[in-house]
Amino acid sequence: MAADSAEQFRVAEERSGHCAVVDGNFLYVWGGYVSIEENEVYLPNDELWIYEIDSGLWTMHLMEGELPTSMSGSCGASINGKLYIFGGFDDKGYSNRLYYVNLRTKNGAYRWKKITNFKGQPPTPRDKLSCWVYKDRLIYFGGYGCRKHNELSDCFDVHDAFWEGQIFWGWHNDVHVFDTTTQTWSQPAIRGGEPPQPRAAHTCAVLGNKGYIFGGRVLQTRMNDLHCLNLDTWTWSGRISVSGEKPKDRSWHTLTAIGDDRLFLFGGLSSDDVPLSDGWIHSITTNGWKQLTHLPKSRPRLWHTACLGKEGEVMVFGGSKDDLHFMDTGHCSDLLIFQTQPYSLLRLCLDCIGKNATLLRNQIPYLPSKLLQQVLKKITFWAAVNHRQEKKAETERQCQLSTT
Repeated sequence: MAADSAEQFRVAEERSGHCAVVDGNFLYVWGGYVSIEENEVYLPNDELWIYEIDSGLWTMHLMEGELPTSMSGSCGASINGKLYIFGGFDDKGYSNRLYYVNLRTKNGAYRWKKITNFKGQPPTPRDKLSCWVYKDRLIYFGGYGCRKHNELSDCFDVHDAFWEGQIFWGWHNDVHVFDTTTQTWSQPAIRGGEPPQPRAAHTCAVLGNKGYIFGGRVLQTRMNDLHCLNLDTWTWSGRISVSGEKPKDRSWHTLTAIGDDRLFLFGGLSSDDVPLSDGWIHSITTNGWKQLTHLPKSRPRLWHTACLGKEGEVMVFGGSKDDLHFMDTGHCSDLLIFQTQPYSLLRLCLDCIGKNATLLRNQIPYLPSKLLQQVLKKITFWAAVNHRQEKKAETERQCQLSTT
C-alpha cells in the first residue's frame, strides 16, 4: 500500500529555469535543469508533467514529434490550448527556435511541432526573456543572448565579445511579435515613451491591453523598476513612479496578473545575492505596492514559475532556494499555492469535507453524483498533501540525524 501511495502521490522532479502554463484544470511543466554532483543536467525533453488542480495529483507523459532540445531559460506561454516554447539555452548555446504542442489532445498523445514555415524575421538567439499574450499573439521582450557584429543595435547592451568570430553577448530590450494565426514574426515600431533598459531574468504580465514588466538584471545591476507597454498603440509608459513602499531590486522573480487591476510579485534574487521569499501586490488603481506579511520566510524561490489557477490562486512550482551563482544545489519540486482572494463557498465546503473525510465517511456516499465526484477529488487532494508533508518531515528528520 505504501508503494502504491508513493507512486500515486509522486511529484514532478525538482528543477529551475523551466516552463509552466495553466490550461483548464491542469498545470503543465516542461524543461529546465537540475544540478547533479556540481553538473548542470537538463531535464528530459520528451517529458511533460501534468498537475490536476482539483485532485492534486501529478502524472508524467512522454512526448513525441519534433522535440525541442533539452533546455533552460526558454519562454513558455499558452494560447488556445497550445503550449509555445521559444528560445532558451542548451548544450550548444542560445536558441531562437519556436515550438508548440497541443495540450487539449483527445488521444493522450502530446506531439511537438517545430514552426519552420513562418513569415518574417524571428528574434536573435537568447534565453531568460519574457512574453505577453495578447490577441492570439506572443509578444516577447528582452533576454540575454548573442548577436553578430552586423546585428548590433541600440536595443542591445554588450556584455562580452568573441572577436575572432565577431560574436557579441549581452542584454536586449527589443520587442518581437509572433502572430499565431498567421504564423508571422514582426517587430512593431515603438511610437513613443522611454523603453526600459536592456535586461534579462525579468518578468512580464498582462492587464487589459497593457503589458507590464518588472525588475531583471543587466551587467551586475538588478532593478526594481515597473514599466508598461500599450499593446495596441506600442507606446511605453517610461518608469512608473509608484507611491509608498516598494519591492527591492531583484531578478529571477515572477509577476502574475490577478483580477482586473492587480499584479502579484513573488521571490527572486536580490542585489546582494539573497534568495527572496517576499510577496507583493501592486494595484493599478492606487498605483502602489503592498507587501504580504503572512507569507512564510523559510521558502525562498528564484527562477521558478508562477501560474494563475481558476480561483485566483497563484501556483508557484520549482525554482531554487539558493543563489544559483554560488550554491546550485537547492532546486525544488514542491508546489506553493498563494491564495490572493477569498475562495468560493463551494470550494470552502469541498475542502472541509476533503480534510474530514474519515469523520464523514458514512455520509459522503449519499451526496449527489456530480458533487460526489468533486468531493472524491478533494479527498485525494488532501491525502496527497498529507502524504507529501509527512514525507518532507521524515526527510528533514533524517537530515538532522545525519548531521548529529
